[in-house]
Amino acid sequence: MNQPLTVEQIRRAPKVLLHDHLDGGLRPATVVELAREVGYKDLPTYEPVELGHWFREASDSGSLERYLETFAHTTAVMQTRDALVRVAAEAAEDLAADGVVYAEQRYAPEQHLERGLTLEEVVEAVQEGLELGEKRAADAGRSIRTGQLVTAMRHAARSSEIAELAVRYRDAGVSGFDIAGAEAGNPPTRHLDAFEYLRRENFHFTIHAGEAFGLPSIWEALQWCGCDRLGHGVRIIDDITVTENGAPRLGRLAQYVRDKRVPLEMCPSSNVQTGATPSIAEHPIRLLRDLRFRVTVNTDNRLQSGTTLSEEFARLSAAFGYDWDDVQWFTVNAMKSAFLPFDERLALINGVIKPGFAQLKWAADR
Repeated sequence: MNQPLTVEQIRRAPKVLLHDHLDGGLRPATVVELAREVGYKDLPTYEPVELGHWFREASDSGSLERYLETFAHTTAVMQTRDALVRVAAEAAEDLAADGVVYAEQRYAPEQHLERGLTLEEVVEAVQEGLELGEKRAADAGRSIRTGQLVTAMRHAARSSEIAELAVRYRDAGVSGFDIAGAEAGNPPTRHLDAFEYLRRENFHFTIHAGEAFGLPSIWEALQWCGCDRLGHGVRIIDDITVTENGAPRLGRLAQYVRDKRVPLEMCPSSNVQTGATPSIAEHPIRLLRDLRFRVTVNTDNRLQSGTTLSEEFARLSAAFGYDWDDVQWFTVNAMKSAFLPFDERLALINGVIKPGFAQLKWAADR
């Protein structure tokens, strides 16, 4: 087994993040400051370090529904233009400081209207913040490119409206569309009108599927809704059987997902927190990587999981012995799967990612 890579080492690598929620990545101190500014009185504590611990502990229940309850506090303080600009700018800065060179930030505009903002104003404020964060990162000597994934809540009835919003801003920072929220009882097929519209508009979309719910959720997302990527998709492992002699046998859905190179947006620490897998050491990502599925590594919610993308990779390296070649493989997978034009993806792979890893490997071999 290789010597595990450290967080400090991995932070120097150029990384790509496809699945990261804007309202799940706030700095604890920012939550406290914004709560005081808007008079939000329901935080469990107003001490930033303690609040960070609370988010992590409240998210460790093993239940997706309980995990999602923590977002009531973050969305409550993200109801003004200035708050959205600040949160988005800090997200871009924090990701750049962690070595992320491309990131898609997802959030649901419909959850940020309580103080009178319109859907359009929400999208524009987030875009202003992301661009501000990119500039601040560049001034600090770090390069990052960001895009928005505009999300609809799967238990609500605004998905078509939000899909139209995403398409209107496709040339103004919005890279794609998503649906999120509790899977059980809220199948993606409830939102077929939105997905059919997006396909007619040649627009990219991902769907949260195969996290808390099983194979039917994945099948519907792909075969009925036609998504480009699977948000999580961890339960695809239920369609893979390991025989007595250790050979894996893929069911028809798993075979389809692998053959079609459907990207899986895996979030290891979050998957443990929500009960999708018992532990990092038992995470299906190892078998899926061995079988050459299009696996990517993501953070999901950096605040709730108390994590960074570098820490996610470090945990996988400790559990499975992953080295620079493995981290590069996951990273190139993610960049190939990004909602960017082909030539721009290729430029980042050949101009930033591969040279960056080549330098790290060269330094390691000296």
